[in-house]
Amino acid sequence: MPDIVGSFGDLLGGFGSALTWQNLLFALLGCILGTMVGVLPGIGPSTTVALLIPVAFTMAPDSTLIMMAGVYLGAMYGGSLTSVLLKVPGEAASAMTAIDGFEMAKQGRAGPALAIAAIGSFVGGTLSVVALTLFAPVIAHYALAFGPVEYFSLMAAALLFSSVLLGGNLLKGLSSIVLGLLVAVIGTDLQTGVPRLTFGSNAMLDGVDIVVLLMGLFGVGEVLWFLAHKEPDSERLALRGRLWPSRSDWRRSWPAIGRSSVIGFLVGVLPGSGSTLGAALGYSIEKRVSKRSDEFGKGAVEGVAAPETANNAATGGALVPMLTLGVPGSGTTAVLLAVFTIYGIQPGPRLMEQHGDVVWVIIASLYISNVILLLLNLPLIRVFVRILDIPVRFLMPLVLAVAAIGAYSVNNNIADVILLFVFGLVGYVLRVVGIPIVPFVLAAVLAPMMEQSLRQAMLISNGSWTPFVTHPISAVFLAAGLFAVGWDIVRSRTKGRRTKPIAEDE
Repeated sequence: MPDIVGSFGDLLGGFGSALTWQNLLFALLGCILGTMVGVLPGIGPSTTVALLIPVAFTMAPDSTLIMMAGVYLGAMYGGSLTSVLLKVPGEAASAMTAIDGFEMAKQGRAGPALAIAAIGSFVGGTLSVVALTLFAPVIAHYALAFGPVEYFSLMAAALLFSSVLLGGNLLKGLSSIVLGLLVAVIGTDLQTGVPRLTFGSNAMLDGVDIVVLLMGLFGVGEVLWFLAHKEPDSERLALRGRLWPSRSDWRRSWPAIGRSSVIGFLVGVLPGSGSTLGAALGYSIEKRVSKRSDEFGKGAVEGVAAPETANNAATGGALVPMLTLGVPGSGTTAVLLAVFTIYGIQPGPRLMEQHGDVVWVIIASLYISNVILLLLNLPLIRVFVRILDIPVRFLMPLVLAVAAIGAYSVNNNIADVILLFVFGLVGYVLRVVGIPIVPFVLAAVLAPMMEQSLRQAMLISNGSWTPFVTHPISAVFLAAGLFAVGWDIVRSRTKGRRTKPIAEDE
C-alpha cells in the first residue's frame, strides 16, 4: 500500500519550492509556449522540449523541468483549439477531438466545445497527477507485467473494437483499418533496410509522418468536402447561442470525463502507449457505453469531453514509468528522461530516495500548471471563437495554409506538402464512399508500435505464436476483441432477420 501520509507531506514540501515566483514564472512560460505548440501542427511537445535542452545547462534542475512539464501539458490543451475550430489537429492526440468538436463548431457551439475541452483537460490532468502522487510505485509494478506480447494484443484489440464501435459497418470498419496499416508500413524497414510500398520514390523512404496524415485526412479533407457540398456564397460558419456549456452539456459530459480520466491514466502508465491511444480508447469506450451513440460524429459533447480528458490524463500516467522505472511512457517523457540524465539524475526505483526534492517539486508544478492552463484558456474562449467570424472564402484558405505550413515544418520537405493534399483527397473519397476515417487513423498511429511489439514477441518465442494465447493478459485482450467482432456479426444478422418480414409486408 502506498504511504499516503508520507506522500502528502512530501507534496507540501514540493509546493513550497514550486510556488516561488521564479518557478511560477517558468510554469507560466511553459504553459503559454506549450499552448502555442499545440495550436501549430507539426511541431509537437517532444520537439519543443528537445529544443529547450540547451536551457538545461544554464538553469537549476527544478526550474528547467517545471518549464518543460508546462510545455508538455500546454500542448495537450492547445491541440484542441485548431481541432475544434478548423478540424486541423494540432497534435495526434487531438485527432479524436476534431471529429465531434468541429461538428459542434459548425452548429454554432464552438464555445461550449472549447469550454468542455478545457475543463475535461483540467480534470483529467489533475486527477492523473493525484494518481501519480499516490499510486505511482504500485502501478509501475503491475505495468512491468506488460511485455511485447501483451502490447501487441492490447493494440490489436483496440483496432478490433474501433472497427465495431467507430465503423458503423463492420466490413467498412475493417477495410479502414487495413488501409491505415498499409499506409503505416510505407517507407524503409528499419530492421532490414528494405523499402516497402515506396514505388521507387526516394521521398517515400522515410514513410508518412502521422501529423501530415492527420492534417490531410481531417483538415484538407474537410475543406474538399465543404467546397463540394456547401453553397458557394456561404459566408461564414455558424456562431450562435451561448459560449458556455448548458446544463444538459454538463450532465452529459461529467460521466465521460470521469471514465476517461481513469482510462487515460491507465493507458498512459503503459510505456510507449502515449496520449493518442488514450484519446482513441476514451472516445471508443464512451461511444460504446453512451445512450446517444448515434450522435457521435455529429457533434456529441461527450465526443469532445472523452478524448480531451483521456489525452491529458495520459500525460500524468506517462510520467509513472519514467519516474519509477526509468522507462519513458511517451515521446515527450523520453526527452525529459534525457534532461534528467543531464543533471546527473537517474530515474528509476531509487529516484524518490536520492532526488525526492526534485521529483516532488515537479509533481507539485503539474498541479499548478493545470490550474494556470485552465485560467488561461477559459477566459480566451470568446476570443478563440471569433475565428468562426472569418468568412468561409477566407477561412478555408486559412485551414489549407495552416495545414501546409505544419506539414512542411515536420521535415522541411515539400514532399510532405504534396502528401498532405494526397491524403486530403483520400479523406474526401473515404467520406464519399462511407468508409470511416477514425479506424484508418487509429491503425496508422498504432501500426509502428504493433510491428515492433510483434517482432520482439516472435524473437523471444523463437517464432512461436503460442505466447499470444498462453499469456493470460494477452489472451484476455484478444478474446475481448474477437468477442466484440463476433457480437457485432451476430447482432447484424439478428437485426436483418427481424427487419426482413417487415420489408415483405410492405
